[in-house]
Amino acid sequence: MLRLNFEQEGKKVTSKLDELEQRIIADMRKVYSQKAIDHAMNPQNVGRIKDTDGYARVTGPCGDTMEISLRVRKRKVLDAKFWTDGCGSSIACGSVATGLIKGKSVAGAQKVDSESILNALDGLPESNVHCAVLASDTLRAAIKNYLASIRAKVK
Repeated sequence: MLRLNFEQEGKKVTSKLDELEQRIIADMRKVYSQKAIDHAMNPQNVGRIKDTDGYARVTGPCGDTMEISLRVRKRKVLDAKFWTDGCGSSIACGSVATGLIKGKSVAGAQKVDSESILNALDGLPESNVHCAVLASDTLRAAIKNYLASIRAKVK
């Protein structure tokens, strides 16, 4: 009898949590695009690359930190990963930034800027645009790190 009560209570709690999640997502849709929500909730390319070819860690003015690591062969970005301790918008921007550069030449990856990231997310609220700038700055710093390591090997 006691077990049945725990199971019933567990189902009630699960039901309430599902309701709450749906209300939160509905509220998010009032402010964020579906693409931004998808990347924030199911980010791509999360993690770190061991023995990276290019790496950067940047902290933005809001206090969020982002890391991007690159795997590059023959001046082509084969893999890119990110990590952030930031908000959902920072997560979405890191996800998109790394996705945009995979398969591109290093020169092509250098062209990815905050505007490219915002466009890929169908925009962000003005209060979150700095997250795209953080992702762009981190990406550029990782590419700069890669290029510096290439120059050091040539010398």
